Amino acid sequence: MASPVPAPTRIRFDEFELDVTSGELRKGGILLKLQPQPFRVLLLLVERAGQVVTREEIQRCLWTESTFVDFEHGINFSINQIRGALADSAENPRYVETLPRRGYRFIGTVEQPSAESITVIKRAPEPERQKTAPRRWLTIASLTAIVVVTSSAAAYFHFHHARTLTEKDTIVLADFTNTTGDTVFDGTLRQGLSVQLEQSPFLSIIPDQQIQQTLQMMGQKPDAKLTPEIARELCERTSSAAVLDGSIAQIGTQYLLTLKAINCASGASLASTEAQAATKNEVLDALGKTASEIRNKLGESLRSVQKYDTPLEEASTSSLDALKALSSGLKVWGGAGSAAAIPFFERAIDLDPNFALAHMWLGHMYWATGESVLAADAIKKSYELRDRASDWEKYYITGSFHIVVTGNIEKARQTCGLWSEAYPRAADPHVMLAVFIYSALGQRERRLGELIEAARLDSNSSGPHTPLIFAYISLDRLDEAKAVYEQDVRRKAYSAFYPKALYQIAFLQNDPLAMAQQVARSQGQQTEAALLGMQADTAAYSGRLSVARKFSREATESAERTQKAEVAARLSGRFALSEALFGNLHEAQRRAHLAIANSAERDIQSGVALTLAYAGDDKQAQALADDLNKRFPEDTVIQFIDLPNIRARLAINKGNFSEAIESLKPGMPYELREGGEMHAAYVRGIAYLAMHQGRDAAAEFQKILDHRGVVINSPTGALARLQIGRAYALQGDSAKARAAYQDFLTLWKDADPDIPILKAAKTEYAKLQ
Repeated sequence: MASPVPAPTRIRFDEFELDVTSGELRKGGILLKLQPQPFRVLLLLVERAGQVVTREEIQRCLWTESTFVDFEHGINFSINQIRGALADSAENPRYVETLPRRGYRFIGTVEQPSAESITVIKRAPEPERQKTAPRRWLTIASLTAIVVVTSSAAAYFHFHHARTLTEKDTIVLADFTNTTGDTVFDGTLRQGLSVQLEQSPFLSIIPDQQIQQTLQMMGQKPDAKLTPEIARELCERTSSAAVLDGSIAQIGTQYLLTLKAINCASGASLASTEAQAATKNEVLDALGKTASEIRNKLGESLRSVQKYDTPLEEASTSSLDALKALSSGLKVWGGAGSAAAIPFFERAIDLDPNFALAHMWLGHMYWATGESVLAADAIKKSYELRDRASDWEKYYITGSFHIVVTGNIEKARQTCGLWSEAYPRAADPHVMLAVFIYSALGQRERRLGELIEAARLDSNSSGPHTPLIFAYISLDRLDEAKAVYEQDVRRKAYSAFYPKALYQIAFLQNDPLAMAQQVARSQGQQTEAALLGMQADTAAYSGRLSVARKFSREATESAERTQKAEVAARLSGRFALSEALFGNLHEAQRRAHLAIANSAERDIQSGVALTLAYAGDDKQAQALADDLNKRFPEDTVIQFIDLPNIRARLAINKGNFSEAIESLKPGMPYELREGGEMHAAYVRGIAYLAMHQGRDAAAEFQKILDHRGVVINSPTGALARLQIGRAYALQGDSAKARAAYQDFLTLWKDADPDIPILKAAKTEYAKLQ
């Protein structure tokens, strides 16, 4: 019999609305996918907003004996589903907060709805056991009675007859328990299992970087051994569904490998498998078999397992020692940085020269330390050996090859697209798109979008966060950049790129003390040379050239002390361009020739060619440009950005101003690329000045002034203030011209007095009075 009961039928918080009668969740009126059981858990938490709801209370209120559901698994599943629907995070929750070993608490702000009259179905009296539940939940149970009835059978089927895990679950890999006494298995088997499981489009493994961060939050060392107890706590803290515990034992001459999947909340076994190896050399093959079996038992379809199941010896190496060296390198990289990890990857390659994965990681370590020539050699080798890698690794290797070796950004973009389609849960293709592709193309909003998607896919890791900081800086959204950094600090995350990001923010906020602090903190660190180079650029930006030269010298000496010849050459070449722009042509040529003598790396060579074009050495600039064109025919940045800039400047030197502007057209879509410092706009502006087209020239220099997050402390940013004054003067707008000259001269009030461009500016300004 039905009877009217006054109760709220809709509950709202932020943009979300819970419709109690229909069991639906909406955001801004759009229906979100949320299964009945998670909906009821969310409704329970929202009704008791601000209060701790224990797992036992959730069980008593929402699970009855008649449902035959594993409530421990059901609660974990429901909480993960809720967080997915709300785009929430376990580490930094906005709505559902986990209180370890206690329960959950809804921390969002709930609006108080007006009561509406609805019809509910009376039920038989509750069993005695359920009468202990708070009376307020009798109303919720009544309101959702229809949903309970229709979903009970489905819930039973889902948890007991369908997949043990779902596509949204994550798992934690524990270290193998090794009772053989042979240390070669320590770390090695876990790494081998990781290589096997990452092939799966279904399973998602918590990455080691996130594990190290979480360990620190637990008060553990970042390289702590992942015992079953520690791994289980990690699993709970990362809101994962299961821990994979492995063990290896020696029985006579044979080896026994066992793999178990454990529910991290309840400790219940979800699946297990084992395999034997007759000899030590067959252990990796046995490990591959256990990995394939556990994937299927955890819910991945047999078809998927068979499709993405490259044997471990083909996906990595047949050498246990080489795999151990790789595993050690990855662990050292996570704790001590790229430079410290290089010897381990080199050792892995010495043990197995055909180890494609080791070549790839070595290339990435070189790239991170600024040695791009060595990086290109290593990644090229990994690409040649890519048939000895899993499908997942092939995408990584191929994308890296086109970015680092050929420079073909379009092919790299296509690779990332295919990678993302094959592995829709992977954050890495989105990070690669953002960091190496859209940043190079100057597509700042698309870059930001990819990083936001990567952060969503890898919500508990700081991996996508560091490039996200730079993405916000490039868009002049400094508060958001700082917020991401502060979030990482709370997570106890660390990146070698933080000092550079914080320095850029400090510069854009005109905070010299904060800049100096970052330089001081980098002393003796991997980032020392880079930060000293940035300080040199900042001094040059304000015309303090003698101070800038001092920092530039210290930067190159720092790089040389750590045997980074390419880094030293890059720093020298970069400062040479500043000298050329300021009119110190002889010093610019000297520094440029010194840089190119130490390295013919493509970015260094293109920078030197542009410097020499500004400094009047047209013959050498043209020769370097021709060589770049020949060596890098596919390189997007070289062909569409760098070479057009060089050719345009050379055309200006010859008085061919229209030709210069025409030369720059191919690079127009990419002018906001990271690191480009908007040289194309600057060169185009110079050409328009020479043609006495003041309005067009002013528009180009205004572009530079409007994009401080792209230009940062490049000399083009400072000189654009002067050049736009010259453009206004050509238009006959004396007031704007004087204001622009005053702006430049104020910025350069402490500048060295003998800088040629400053002398010219003062003379020009005097004529405007």
